Amino acid sequence: MRHVSRQRVRALAVGLALTASTLSPLASAGAADSYQWAALGDSYTAGGFVGDPLPPLGDASRDGCDRTTNAYPDVVDRELAEFPPGKPVHLTNVSCGNATIADIATDRQKPISPVQPPADGWPTVPTQIQRAQLDNKTDVVTIGVGGNSLPFGGILLKCQETGLLGKSCRDYYTNPPAGEESMQDKLARVQDEYIEMLAKVHEAAPNAKVITVGYPAVLPEQGSDCTRFSLTQLGAVTPADINWLRDDVLKQLNNTIQRVSNFFGDRYVDTYSSSVGHDACKPAGTKWVEGICGDAADYWPTSLPGTLLNCAPINKRLTLVHPNAAGYANTAAHVERAIRIALLER
Repeated sequence: MRHVSRQRVRALAVGLALTASTLSPLASAGAADSYQWAALGDSYTAGGFVGDPLPPLGDASRDGCDRTTNAYPDVVDRELAEFPPGKPVHLTNVSCGNATIADIATDRQKPISPVQPPADGWPTVPTQIQRAQLDNKTDVVTIGVGGNSLPFGGILLKCQETGLLGKSCRDYYTNPPAGEESMQDKLARVQDEYIEMLAKVHEAAPNAKVITVGYPAVLPEQGSDCTRFSLTQLGAVTPADINWLRDDVLKQLNNTIQRVSNFFGDRYVDTYSSSVGHDACKPAGTKWVEGICGDAADYWPTSLPGTLLNCAPINKRLTLVHPNAAGYANTAAHVERAIRIALLER
């Protein structure tokens, strides 16, 4: 299916380029030499353990953000270079693992890459809006963020804990203890943060087409599809809590991102629908998302410092429910199409 989709995208690219040159032969004379595309986002954009590190290992410019060559920004960048939409597209990728919504527009982030960190840890980095140098010449901005603001990873870990104790994390977040937000409150806060973030992106890049990217189907359509306690899947999370995580957390997060995007008139990229059936509980070769432990490049660690979690005994690495190369390829196909359409509309 990915091969067919890619061929259609390529045909679209060639057709649009020919149409543009036929209808407006003088337009390129005064136009900029290239389109400017900025990719913002968290680890689901950056890549983490999929492909070669960007910048390369040992490079003085490494910043602890774990961008990689097989994450969707670079996959799309290569396709746009091979089949340019009328003129070249220049990518500025400032996505960063563990980024929150606030790190896009308002807060400095301290990266936490486990790969060759400096002795005193990674220095903080400016907001992604600042790093990307968004301005009135920016043509397209893609944004994939939101999960860490819930935070989805923390919720998943709580579901591991409650699962081991024979309890329900759904109950925990429905009637939370003092100091903890309910899931409804978390989603309401994320919506407010996303509104503020998109407003600041539009202010910084007033002429850009903004494209938001949702999260894929990391969880199965039936919680019972997972092998309980399998670290290559979702570990100790109960089937009932998997169903809750899918319907009341992940799908609602995507709905929130889409709703806010629609409010601003921005384009939302749905990566969920096309990835159903390729979740973390599927076998290798079918899954587009690795489980808690999974297959990753050799530079990626096998354990999480400060915890008992260690994937080395099963010859896996610590992937913590993130996309693999096939998952990024699927996202890339959808994002590439959205970018081409956005540039056509300019």
